Amino acid sequence: MITRDTTSDVELRLPTDSAFISVLRTATAGLAARLDFTLDDLEDVRMAVGEAAALVLEAAEPGADLTIRYWLAPRELTIAVSTTAGSVVPERDSFAWTVLTTLAEEATATTEEGIFQVTLRTASSIDVSGGDVDPRAGVDG
Repeated sequence: MITRDTTSDVELRLPTDSAFISVLRTATAGLAARLDFTLDDLEDVRMAVGEAAALVLEAAEPGADLTIRYWLAPRELTIAVSTTAGSVVPERDSFAWTVLTTLAEEATATTEEGIFQVTLRTASSIDVSGGDVDPRAGVDG
């Protein structure tokens, strides 16, 4: 289980401004591409992280940062999007939550110690034979 204290492989900090969502989506797609995600999977994870960020941005306190943490595993990506916020209960019947839970393998929302966090897990739809590759390894080129 991923908690706020679990060390992530990659961390990104952005202003809580919707103009930066495209940066978040692009960075997420780049990481997912390294994990053998298909083009369709890349679009799904881009949309899912955008919806997670939209949920978190709505709750953000003025001047807070948006923190995105990534955990990489072979053909699997776990993402936590969080910010400083008061007590938040996401609307489970909202459009953003519906899209997020449809595109992600798993999604949760928590509020602890003034931090609102949406966590999602996505996986590549392809099965690559020949064993797992460490996604944090360097790229030949």
